[in-house]
Amino acid sequence: MLNELNVFVRAVELGSISAAARSLRLSAAAASHRLLQLEDQVGARLLNRTTRNLQPTEAGHIFYEHALDVLRAVERAESSMATASGVPTGVLRVTAPLGFGRRVLAPLVAEFNDKYPKVEVRLRLSDHQVDLLAEGIDIAVRMAVLSDSSFVARKLVDCPRIVCASPRYIEKFGAPETPEDLAQHNCLTLRFPGSAEARWSFRSHEGVKPVAVNGRFDADDGDVLTAWALQGVGIVLKPYWEVATHLRNGELEPLLSGYEPEPVSLSLLYPHRQQLPMKVRVFADYMIGCIKPLIEQPVQVAPWGYSG
Repeated sequence: MLNELNVFVRAVELGSISAAARSLRLSAAAASHRLLQLEDQVGARLLNRTTRNLQPTEAGHIFYEHALDVLRAVERAESSMATASGVPTGVLRVTAPLGFGRRVLAPLVAEFNDKYPKVEVRLRLSDHQVDLLAEGIDIAVRMAVLSDSSFVARKLVDCPRIVCASPRYIEKFGAPETPEDLAQHNCLTLRFPGSAEARWSFRSHEGVKPVAVNGRFDADDGDVLTAWALQGVGIVLKPYWEVATHLRNGELEPLLSGYEPEPVSLSLLYPHRQQLPMKVRVFADYMIGCIKPLIEQPVQVAPWGYSG
């Protein structure tokens, strides 16, 4: 019955059977079948379904609270058993930015699996900020300024960033001498539907100063921006570890050397829980032990993804 309860709870939380199915890696048909089985078992209609909406019935609202209690109790029991045995188990859902996930996290997940083979890692990579609660994520790697106090954040390291371009671009269009000069250049920006105006921030004796930038190219994948920069079509702002190899071999050149871009924090983020599951705790501890040296010494970062 636990499988049916999971589908029901996710359907109520997400307001959609198909969304619940995706979050649990099921087909919509399988999720619908489990919901029908659950309603047969409890002898009541739990959900009102229309083509556009899904709402719990009065009985469904009551049942939802009890279902949550059951699932939380099972999670606490599993966590307690894992703690008692010293062996973390279960499915662990992890999300991270694309470039970081490809180069740094994916190799570490494979190493983590060697050490903790009973933890099944489901890795979702996206440069979009995934909704942790809606997607049922256990732990997220975020490269951003964190402000949501409803989550637990464990800072790993500050990532210095650098403005750079290829020699080909600089030869053709010249190099900006101040951040304000970026307005005259084709800046490659990470953007999503509904994104605000792109701004790059620089530190000075007056504090942090944001500068509006724009260009003819933008993408929702940071590795695409790096590839475009390598092709000589624009200027890019990247964490140093992402482009360290390209800078060392001369494929990219640093710009605005007298100005320091504001660094970005790399953190682990997970929903607050009174009793953190062992699988989450050991994964967080393992990543904290491994990631910081890789970011501080980017020569060690695996050359996955785009290479120019």
